[in-house]
Amino acid sequence: MGLRCAFENEREYIVPCEGGRVEILCVRNGDIPKYIEFGAADYGIVGENILHEHEQDADVTIAKKLGFGSCRVVIAVPNGSSIRRVSDLQGERIATSYPNTLKKFLMKHRIDASIIEIQGKVEVTPRLGLADAICEIVQTGRTLEENNLIEIEKILNSQVVLIQSPSIMRQSIFDTLL
Repeated sequence: MGLRCAFENEREYIVPCEGGRVEILCVRNGDIPKYIEFGAADYGIVGENILHEHEQDADVTIAKKLGFGSCRVVIAVPNGSSIRRVSDLQGERIATSYPNTLKKFLMKHRIDASIIEIQGKVEVTPRLGLADAICEIVQTGRTLEENNLIEIEKILNSQVVLIQSPSIMRQSIFDTLL
């Protein structure tokens, strides 16, 4: 997969590619499904974790799994914590930048816990006494290790995917992308 694009300015949010046949829209990951659902874009490239987090917000489908950007969303706790299993999360405070994903997971396991939404650097929250556990995206586990955290549960696996509106009919654009 590859497109020839003319990025001229980092603040340019619509970038022409392939001689103007295709335009790239540069927006935040979490917004991509909305742009597609409302017809502002035909396709988007996003992590499955983002789709899972926003699935109730946007009607999109996965056109193709792209086979890179592998990671997982996990529950982690401080090394030495008495929390070792999902059931131990009952009544605890969990910091996350994935509140919808965490809420669905907790409901599935019938766990009543407080969700503290943080927009980044979630790993520091147990050390500061803000949370007893975290729910965060992990690629190698190095950041968890460096913050003295251990993974106790994997919620989901993720990779980069190409998404589209379920009603999309522009096959020629899809052929250009792939």
